[in-house]
Amino acid sequence: MFNDYYGLTGRPFQLTPDPAFYFESLTHRKALSYLSYGLAQGEGFVVITGEVGAGKSTLVAHLMNTIDPARLTAAQIVTSKLDGEELVHIVAQAFGLIVDGHDKASALGAIEAFLHDEARAGRRCLLVVDESQNLAIDALEELRMLSNFQLGAHPLLQTLLLGQPEFRDTIQDHPQLEQLRQRVIAAHHLDAMELGEVQPYIEHRLNCVGWSDSPKFDQRVFTVLFEASGGVPRRINQICNRLMLLGAVDQRNRIDGAMLTQVLEELELDGTLQLKKPERKVEVAAPIAQPVAALAAVPVDAVVMSQLQALLAERDAQIAELQQAVIELANEREALVAAPVQAPASDHAALAAVEAKLAGIEGKMLEQERTIRHTLTMLIEWIESDEASRVAA
Repeated sequence: MFNDYYGLTGRPFQLTPDPAFYFESLTHRKALSYLSYGLAQGEGFVVITGEVGAGKSTLVAHLMNTIDPARLTAAQIVTSKLDGEELVHIVAQAFGLIVDGHDKASALGAIEAFLHDEARAGRRCLLVVDESQNLAIDALEELRMLSNFQLGAHPLLQTLLLGQPEFRDTIQDHPQLEQLRQRVIAAHHLDAMELGEVQPYIEHRLNCVGWSDSPKFDQRVFTVLFEASGGVPRRINQICNRLMLLGAVDQRNRIDGAMLTQVLEELELDGTLQLKKPERKVEVAAPIAQPVAALAAVPVDAVVMSQLQALLAERDAQIAELQQAVIELANEREALVAAPVQAPASDHAALAAVEAKLAGIEGKMLEQERTIRHTLTMLIEWIESDEASRVAA
């Protein structure tokens, strides 16, 4: 819908991996270097891990586009929870093999014969296994066994394993995978993008579909987008899809912070996107003097600082007044407690009244302290967000 409104030739923020939209962030550049190095070795395992939506599949699709099919035959599988025997049959299918019989031995024989034929034709073979964290340990061991196929001294199959962060832990720590670990020749963890990469990423994808500067994005949008998405490309795509849809519905040619706030609220309510909560830079539970001292080092305009100073002066005066009242009531209570045991009933009633009044004042002091802390926190957050916007600009 919004493609037509903004005059785009395609969907800029589609969720399906497409090498045409490949954006080389710093972490993707590093990963591509490790992949290129690993493929140049022509053997063993290359492991790439990353969060869901970090761009692993897009990276590999981009890499496949750069490979000459006359020199390399590649097959890709996306795994569910497969055991060793099931995996062998899936690998055979991925290379287009028809296996006579349904036993593991027949599948292994067909794979080995295929690899030998490809080697004699001057082609190496690469197996790409996506979602590797789903594989059982015996399935990973079967992959290692496939890497044993050789023609003379030359290995016939190289494997690229893609997985989520927990797969990296499995590879590193599982006691049964020591032999596989020894065959990993390159590994890289795909991190999220940096703040400064969000705007180029969005504009790159828009340019791929004929963007002519409509819609425009307010600078503040990129900072909030980074905080909400954590720099994960797929989350950015999800948010931008909804943003541009809202823009088209409202016939807006400028995407601003209010629109982004509305979209983030909707996404959080309908549960379609797990948003990253920005970490607070100020510890609210710390003594008030600490955040105030931190604020003194921040370049704040005179109006805000004047309001803050007035608030603190009022807070000091109220706390002093409350503390004096507490001291006076505490003295009255001590005098009543020290009275003779056979004190009149009126004295007991007065003591109860003093204790109730004391409890009320103490509660009021706590409430006043919470109010001051809350107000200071809001001011600090406003100052920090304004500073982040200036840095991003």
